[in-house]
Amino acid sequence: QVQLVESGGGSVQAGGSLTLSCQYGQTRYRYCMGWFRQAPGKEREGVATIDTAGRTTYADSLKGRFTISRDNAKNTLYLQIDSLKPEDTAMYYCAADRWQCGSGLISGRPAYWGQGTQVTVSS
Repeated sequence: QVQLVESGGGSVQAGGSLTLSCQYGQTRYRYCMGWFRQAPGKEREGVATIDTAGRTTYADSLKGRFTISRDNAKNTLYLQIDSLKPEDTAMYYCAADRWQCGSGLISGRPAYWGQGTQVTVSS
């Protein structure tokens, strides 16, 4: 079981930046971590993943404005979003999986999820 707690969401103006955080509990195993989002009326989509060695993968449609990182010493996952657009409005979820990573996890379903943090971008 992996406990995931997101923070850092909020309401921002288009063009601004935001950094989301996800605190994850200490576990016996190391996990691939990822960020997903779900906009109103849309399906949940993968944004990015980062493996235990720090290798990152981004959804093809979202490359360029999103940066995922992790600090294993602090058990914290981050997602920096630059040049925010109204279409980035969504609930953002932190996720973890022991066996999947990269594009497979982005298109798949992670084993563990956080409760989400809301990001609202106004024009």
